[in-house]
Amino acid sequence: MSISSETVNQHKNDPAVLCCLRQKGTIISASDLEDPTLFLELEESGLLTVPDDSLAIGQVIGATLEQDADAMTPLTPKIVSHYTEITHKAETQGSEHSITVATEQGQDQKGVIKFNINELKGQIELPTDWINNGLSFVPPQTSEKKPEKKEKKALRTLTQREFKVKQVNLGSQTDYENGILTIRKGLCKESLKADPLVKKVDMDIITPENRHVYSNTIMDVIPIATKVEGTLGAGRTHVMNGVVVVLTGIDEEGVQVHEFGSCEGYLDEKIRFGRPGCPDVNDIIVRVNVTVQANTGMERRGPYAAHKACDYIIQEIREVLKKAPSKACIKEDVFHDWKKPGRPRVVLVKEIMGQGAMHDNVILPVEPAGVKGGRRNVDLGNVPVVLSPNEVRDGGIHALTCIGPATKEDTRHYFREPLVNLMANDDEIDLAGIVFIGSPQVNDEKSFVSARLGALAEALNVEGAIVTTEGFGNNHIDFAENIEQIGSRGIEVVGVSFSAYQGQLVVGNKYMDAMVELNKDKEGFENEILGDSTLCQSDAERALLMLKTKMAGIPIEPANHKWSVDVVEGNQKLVHN
Repeated sequence: MSISSETVNQHKNDPAVLCCLRQKGTIISASDLEDPTLFLELEESGLLTVPDDSLAIGQVIGATLEQDADAMTPLTPKIVSHYTEITHKAETQGSEHSITVATEQGQDQKGVIKFNINELKGQIELPTDWINNGLSFVPPQTSEKKPEKKEKKALRTLTQREFKVKQVNLGSQTDYENGILTIRKGLCKESLKADPLVKKVDMDIITPENRHVYSNTIMDVIPIATKVEGTLGAGRTHVMNGVVVVLTGIDEEGVQVHEFGSCEGYLDEKIRFGRPGCPDVNDIIVRVNVTVQANTGMERRGPYAAHKACDYIIQEIREVLKKAPSKACIKEDVFHDWKKPGRPRVVLVKEIMGQGAMHDNVILPVEPAGVKGGRRNVDLGNVPVVLSPNEVRDGGIHALTCIGPATKEDTRHYFREPLVNLMANDDEIDLAGIVFIGSPQVNDEKSFVSARLGALAEALNVEGAIVTTEGFGNNHIDFAENIEQIGSRGIEVVGVSFSAYQGQLVVGNKYMDAMVELNKDKEGFENEILGDSTLCQSDAERALLMLKTKMAGIPIEPANHKWSVDVVEGNQKLVHN
């Protein structure tokens, strides 16, 4: 991969290596040279050996190739002419520089000496007693004023009341009383009406002490919550605490739904309990297992049908939860959408799957974390859609995605996404919104939606952005372009992704200089344990600090060529120092 003219100066001291076959007589330019950031991997793979007498990139631009040469050929004095010799004149003589002193402006009436410096080389030497000699210093005047930090204003308020569930039973009617949730058995049969592709629905209750049970692959983890007042993002919501719904699926021929990345197996071995998108250690699991029509599990309609059937069952639970008495509430959280004048405006970009088939998401359903009434991002063309922090925290996203379970962000993950809460509550920044952008299948569509994201960020007048993605592979093309579209507009941007060994990025650009790794696997691989390498609180803290660092103009150290847990742990220590 050749370098651009813009990056020549950045790598001017790195060895010059041809990126492709070149003919004798070629005048060397940036497009003839390999990207030096790839050298380590090329050397390790045996494709490249850089000799001691290789010339630097800064020496060979404009030089002439004196013989035909293959790709991966280091440029040396034997095969290149008219290159630039390296001299150390400035360093050896110590006094040569090109500082221009504007003596014509020499002294003003107040005795101040002013310098106009056109080019700085070498050093400036001043006598040690220059201060005592009365040389005064006038600080540079700037016309830019720091924006006044005004009081923040609450735009809307969301109250979430939690109701404890200490026992779940299956019975003749759905009921919630004294912490005991009873779910009507007949709901399974009735939920078949949700979609003709649904052929069978089973439901059972799995307690924390009885989790070594076999399970089909987990399609989703869904909180049980319902609106009591207002719409998503405002008013009052009731949430059940201590219980969560796990949706699993299979088709009539026994093929796992969401087969691309399966966590089929024993639940206690296939879930990283306590992750934002997973059941917590003491949660009771209501497992809903859906059988869909044969050969539809890898299509868009099959998994969606399963989600609709599951949502049908949850809705009857929501109806009894709406009537839960206030005195039964064990916890109340109040969230605000803030407007914070005077703070840097930033945006959180959540890249979600949108390639069709079973890669889709429901946006803004009627009920928290529900399906009914929502819009699917594939139908919306995957264009960026802005939600407020409260809308996300109130279940504004229902995940339909089937990617590898270790990196998959399911519905419960969005319900308690760590970055949303961290950025919304940070008084040093003004979180303008959460942007959800799909990852289309076709390259032209990828470019279109990424460009709209860049335009949106510019219109929002933000100074910084954090871009996250789940999974790895095709969607990282979007990931890189989303970052480029934001970064090219002068907006500082940080990327958050699983990469490690298995998910190494195949594309990149100069704006991807601040990346946060999500891998938690000791070997650096996608391990098919649900939620294992998804975004956690510690990842969110690193990402936000990195964004603040970039916005403050502090350089970010170049990343290692290979994943190392030492880098992650080192950065984590910096967060807490």
